[in-house]
Amino acid sequence: MRCDACDAPAIVDQPYRGAHVCDRHLAESVEERVRREIHRQLPRFGRGTVAVALSGGKDSSVALSLAARYFRRRPTVRVVALTVDEGIEGYRPPTLRAAEALAQALGVEHRIVRAEEELGTTIDRTARDLPGTVPCSFCGVWRRRLLNRAAREVGADALVLGFNLDDLAQTVLMNLVRGDLDRLVRMAPHRTRQEGLVPRVAPLAPIPEREVFLYARGKGLPFDHGECPHAGRASRNLFRELVWQLEEAQPGTRQSLLRTQERLVGLWLRGEEVGAPDRCRVCGEPSAHAVCRACEYLRVARPPLPSAPSEAA
Repeated sequence: MRCDACDAPAIVDQPYRGAHVCDRHLAESVEERVRREIHRQLPRFGRGTVAVALSGGKDSSVALSLAARYFRRRPTVRVVALTVDEGIEGYRPPTLRAAEALAQALGVEHRIVRAEEELGTTIDRTARDLPGTVPCSFCGVWRRRLLNRAAREVGADALVLGFNLDDLAQTVLMNLVRGDLDRLVRMAPHRTRQEGLVPRVAPLAPIPEREVFLYARGKGLPFDHGECPHAGRASRNLFRELVWQLEEAQPGTRQSLLRTQERLVGLWLRGEEVGAPDRCRVCGEPSAHAVCRACEYLRVARPPLPSAPSEAA
């Protein structure tokens, strides 16, 4: 196949738009779509701090690279990369090395937040202690807490996440199937500011996962493509497969799911307030309940020590 824009060999087909593109035109297309998305999600943002969640995988590496490129023309905007080390042996160390290499190559300030230091435990340790609990459950809420705190500490006005089109389509479908409209409305990118929560933006929202991978490889970005050893038990795997099947049968399904979520958020914003209405009484983070899920998992992962017996006993 040849590129529809030139005579070069095509490296990817785009059934959702009926096109084939070469590596050069794919890169230009990705960069332009991300540029428009940042402009749409952060309109008239010309001064302040933007934090980027950098895991060291392909998605976050592309997000940081293109965010740094976009804001390089705005010297009054500071870009800071934030990496969470959850404590996953064999998986996190290579991604940390890739994250550090990319941040250094881009000249971006880089901070690493370690779960062991901040939470007093790690994902691997908790997975051993709670064998009946899917690790992604507590890993997700702990990582979100650590990223939000770190973003607040650096004074971030926005937190860039590396969610691609596939990620977001899967999340929309998961929330629709579960009937969880509250979580559907609170998905990134955030259209309203919630107290205590640094607004999330998702500049890779229009880019399919395969195109993100090809862009990262084509640009020679350092990233690690390993899979978390705990990922096999995640419920997201089912929805990933469903979205793939739907997209193959009906190209454009992912974009349709995302448009559905955006329309629902628009309707919701007309009449109801979005966001967690309260604060967790344990940690003070935004929460829809008296005790947030992150603290609930920590309470189970780190049960209180038994009281010492009294002398009378």
